[in-house]
Amino acid sequence: MKNIFKYLESYSPLPKKVDRLIVSAFLEINQLAVLENRFLLEYSITENQIQEWDSLVQFIEIINEEIDVFDIEKLIELFEFVISPSDRIINGAIYTPSDIRDYIVNESLKRDNLDLDNIKVADIACGCSGFLYTAAKELKRRTNNTYQYIFENQIFGLDIQNYSVDRSKLLLSLLALSEGEDIEEFNFNIHHGDTLLFNWNEVIEDFHGFEIIVGNPPYVSARNLDEKSKENVKLWEVCTTGNPDLYIPFFQIGYENLALNGILGFITMNTFFKSLNGRALRAYFERNNTSIKIIDFGTHQIFKSKSTYTCICFLEKVEQNYIEYYKSENKELPSKRNQYSRINYQNLDAKNGWNLNNNEIISKIESVGTPFGEKYKTRHGIATLKNDIYIFKPVDEDDEFYYLQNGSLYPIEKGICKDILNSNKLSRKIDFDNVIEKVLFPYNNDIKPKALEEDYLRVTYPKAFEYLQKKRQILSGRDKGKGDYEKWFAFGRTQSLEKVNNKLFFPKFSDKIPSYVMSNDDELLFYNGQAIIGHSNEEMQLVKKIMESRLFWFYIKSTSKPYSSSYYSLNGTYIKNFGIPDFKQEDIEFIINESDKDRLDIFFEDFYNLDLSKEEV
Repeated sequence: MKNIFKYLESYSPLPKKVDRLIVSAFLEINQLAVLENRFLLEYSITENQIQEWDSLVQFIEIINEEIDVFDIEKLIELFEFVISPSDRIINGAIYTPSDIRDYIVNESLKRDNLDLDNIKVADIACGCSGFLYTAAKELKRRTNNTYQYIFENQIFGLDIQNYSVDRSKLLLSLLALSEGEDIEEFNFNIHHGDTLLFNWNEVIEDFHGFEIIVGNPPYVSARNLDEKSKENVKLWEVCTTGNPDLYIPFFQIGYENLALNGILGFITMNTFFKSLNGRALRAYFERNNTSIKIIDFGTHQIFKSKSTYTCICFLEKVEQNYIEYYKSENKELPSKRNQYSRINYQNLDAKNGWNLNNNEIISKIESVGTPFGEKYKTRHGIATLKNDIYIFKPVDEDDEFYYLQNGSLYPIEKGICKDILNSNKLSRKIDFDNVIEKVLFPYNNDIKPKALEEDYLRVTYPKAFEYLQKKRQILSGRDKGKGDYEKWFAFGRTQSLEKVNNKLFFPKFSDKIPSYVMSNDDELLFYNGQAIIGHSNEEMQLVKKIMESRLFWFYIKSTSKPYSSSYYSLNGTYIKNFGIPDFKQEDIEFIINESDKDRLDIFFEDFYNLDLSKEEV
C-alpha cells in the first residue's frame, strides 16, 4: 500500500481531514449509504464539497490500483498507519493481524457460566479499536443483540490520543452500518485518558471489573518514554526494577481491573521472561499465584511493521500455582489446553528470569556443579563510542606508518597502534589473521593503561595527534556532548583496556554454535563481542569445549533472548546460570584432548543425565 500511504502523508497533517478521506473512500468503494448516523455523516465527503471530492476521487483510484478488497481490515491498517511517526514511538500503536485478534477474543470467550448478554469487554489501550471491533462482531454473532446495545453496555475502550478515540467510534459505527444498523447516534464507552492514571470507577457506575480485557499494550521502550510517562510508570509495583518498557505496567493495570474469574488476553513482548526490567512483574505474578497461559512466538515476527519478539498471554483472576506454556514453532496457535506444558511457580526464579522453554531440562542443567557466572569472568570489548575513528584496516603500510582511510588518507605511527578483533564476527567461521584490524590506542603500556598526556602524544606521535585533532569535533559529540573522559582523545569507556594473557573470544549473538577463539597475546584487544578472561590455559581449553557442545547451544536456544533470523544472545546474563560440573582431572584431560565432537557431546550430557541427540539443536 505504498502509494496509498504516500498520498495520505501529503494530503494533510490534520487527523480529522485524513479520517474524512479514508472513511469517505471506504463508504464509496463498498457502496454504503449513510442516512441516519450523524457521526458518520460528519465524516462523509459529498460532491458539492468540490476540492475534497476531487481529492477523494484521486484517493479512490490509488486504492483500487493497490488493494483488491478495501474491507474493514484494510481500514484498520490505514487508521494505524496515519498515526504520526512521533506518536508511534511515544504511544507504541501497532496494527494487530485479524487472526491474532480472533484467537484472543475467542479463547477469552471459552468459559463456562459466561453471561454473554451482560459481560463487559475492555481494551485499556485501544488505539483505533481493532480488538473491540472483533469482540463486538463476535458478541453480535453469539447473542444477536443489536450493536446499539453492545456498544452502550458491553464494549469499553481507553486511549491516550483523542484521534484514536474518534477512529474507534468511526470503526465501530462502520461495522454496524455494514451490517445494516444505521441509527442517529450510538452511545459509546470509548474514553480519552492515560491508562497509567485512569480510574474506571469514575466512568462506570458500580464497577466490579471487566469480565474480559483484550488488547495489544503499547510497544514503547523505556528510552523513548517522555519524563511524565517515566514518572507515571513508577506508580506501579511491577515497574520497580530496571527501566521498564511501557507495556509492563499494563499487566498489573489489566489484572487489577478484571472481575473475579475474569480473563485478560494480550499479545505483547516476551522480554519480561528474562529481563531485569521484568523482574518485578515476574515476582508480582509469583506472589499472586496468577493463572497464566503463554504462547511464545520466539524469534518469529508477528507484526509486519515492527521488529519485535512477542507472546500471547492469558491471565485469569483465579489463583493457580503453575504457568501453562506453549512454544510456537511456526506461528501456529494451540487449540487444546493439553498442548501446553505446566511449570510450577516453585520451579521458577523471578530474580534471575523464567526458564519456560524446556523447563525440566534447563533446571537439570542449572542444578549441576557451579554456575558459569561464578566460575568464569566474562567481559565486553572496548568501547570507543566512535569505532570508525579509532579502528581501521590499513590500506597500506611502511616501516613507520599504517595508512588509515577516513575521508582523507592519514599516516598513523605504528607505535600507537594495537591489534584488535571484532569478536562478533565469530558467529561465522573466520580466518583469524584476516579479520585482525588495528586500533589507534592513545594509552600507555601499563597493565592497566592510562591515557597519554596530550603533550607526550603531540611530540611522540605527531601524525596520530594531527589526525585526532581533525576528528576532535566528532569525538566531542560522543554521549550527546556530555561525556566526561580522561582526555578528549580517550575512548568513551575504560572497559577491557587492561592486559590479560588468556582470552577466549566469542560473539554477542549467533544463529548456530559459533566459533570460539583463544589467544594468549596480552596486547590483543577486542570490540563488539565478548571474551572470557584471566584463567589458566587449561581452564580456557575446558570452557571452550563446553561452549562448543550441543548441550550448551541447546541451553542458549532455550533460555536466551531471541533476535531476528533466529539469532540468540550469548550475553553473560543468559549464560551465567549454566551449570559447570566439578570435573576430575582425568575428565578435564579427556575433554581437552578429545577431537570427536559426537563423543564429547555424549560425554557432557552424561554429567547432566541427559540425552539431547533427538532434540532440535
